[in-house]
Amino acid sequence: MNPTAPNHSASGQVTFLGAGPGDPGLLTLRAVEALASADVLIADPQVLDVVRVHARAQVDTPLQASADEASIPAGVPALRDTANLVMAAARAGKRVVRAVTGDPGLDGYVAEEMLACASEGIVFEVVPGIAAAVGVPAYAGVPLRDAQGTDVRFIDARSADARCWSEVGASDATAVVSTTLDSVAAAAGELVSGGRKPDTPMTVTVAGTTTRQRTWTATLGSVSQVLKAAKVLPSADGGQPVIAVVGERSAAAQRDRLSWFESKPLFGWRVLVPRTKEQAASLSDQLVSYGAVPHEVPTIAVEPPRTPQQMERAVKGLVTGRYEWIAFTSVNAVKAVREKFEEYGLDARAFAGIKVAAVGEQTAKALVAFGVKPDLVPSGEQSAAGLLEDWPPYDPVFDPIDRVFLPRADIATETLVAGLIELGWEVDDVTAYRTVRASPPPAETREAIKGGGFDAVLFTSSSTVRNLVGIAGKPHNVTVIACIGPATAKTAEEHGLRVDVMSPEPSVHKLAEALADFGAARRDTALEAGDPVTRPSERRPGSRRRARS
Repeated sequence: MNPTAPNHSASGQVTFLGAGPGDPGLLTLRAVEALASADVLIADPQVLDVVRVHARAQVDTPLQASADEASIPAGVPALRDTANLVMAAARAGKRVVRAVTGDPGLDGYVAEEMLACASEGIVFEVVPGIAAAVGVPAYAGVPLRDAQGTDVRFIDARSADARCWSEVGASDATAVVSTTLDSVAAAAGELVSGGRKPDTPMTVTVAGTTTRQRTWTATLGSVSQVLKAAKVLPSADGGQPVIAVVGERSAAAQRDRLSWFESKPLFGWRVLVPRTKEQAASLSDQLVSYGAVPHEVPTIAVEPPRTPQQMERAVKGLVTGRYEWIAFTSVNAVKAVREKFEEYGLDARAFAGIKVAAVGEQTAKALVAFGVKPDLVPSGEQSAAGLLEDWPPYDPVFDPIDRVFLPRADIATETLVAGLIELGWEVDDVTAYRTVRASPPPAETREAIKGGGFDAVLFTSSSTVRNLVGIAGKPHNVTVIACIGPATAKTAEEHGLRVDVMSPEPSVHKLAEALADFGAARRDTALEAGDPVTRPSERRPGSRRRARS
């Protein structure tokens, strides 16, 4: 029998899973599979949010293990007793995932838990993760070896003894030291005492692989002064973990060229995305690729029409051959028709013989996800006007039916309807959904909007401007305002906002690109002037003091 194969006949099984150093994208495919089938999830608090999104909604989380015993409430088992929780769940036939920061093979506590499972015959498997000591330097732009090669030594400063420090200090190996911010200078001193020269290059990285990552370049002898000059020490957060890399061959001197992560154009920017949640998803993914931290705030809620009979008649007419074309002007229109189809037990096959038009790339993608490939998408401007430029006029010889089904919002403009009529088509202009102002966001978010806590806000329509100001207040003047087009920019200016970024075309992805270009230019300007690279929100009074607290 395979000792790591699932055995549900008598007991469950345990998966010891490495969740990596913090970036959710560093989870392995095997880790995601294990999380999706877990009955019980026991995770280090540092990676709980990373792994929980891949677990089932019904997963049991009896204890989020903590390495800080002082922070555990009375009566709750400490980390050394987590093995009891793991084994108790496994004995009950549960599939248990024990998720730890970094790699489980480098965690002494987890090794004890594995031995405890083995001693009781509980089946377990190990899913390796990216160790912080390896992943963080990679994100900091600090390769651990050069072309000539060198030894690499990993040191945990909490458990290193005098012999360890002296051995590494006397060598020319690259040393990767896991320690804390307020102890990094002491670790540097230990290496100097062991024989390393004080001018040996050194990098120190906090919050590695996350958008809070910061890296400082120093030497063993100057690291204390560098951190004090950067005003990160002394700090109430001095106990936060850091990865320090020491060595002549660790390429610390080349970080200006190798720092790929912290040099992203919107690195660490908090960007407000005021759209419906469904619409914000792909835009948020794009912002993350630029290093930003998107914060989605719905400003519009979508509701069914007050009188659904018109929509019901139109969908039935679609099936019975009443229409030559159906034109979708938004993702919400696709969703409304799809929901009505599902209500009647229909699917994409009902579009057979009907020509389908879509305004914009996102609407087209929503149709493809439904199983429908649009026949017409604007070749130029992604708008109703752009669609009309490509729409063929009605021809009684080639078009057996002269009617177009146009499902849309209750507040849509008349541009498309008027243009289609001018081209000779009859239009059934049907209210498929209503847009109403969303509820105000939480007080914390409203305060961040008005107080300058966001670095940028993306406005994708005039209604997002009006609704955001209406439900949350006007963004602070340090916040970068980015608008999708002239009409949206005009509405923003009417509300007293300074428009900093304009999309070159009416596309949410082009808007995000334009903001990234703005951030890159801002960064380049700061570097050329010899100034530190800061976020727009750090310009507001007291922001740096609050950021360090």
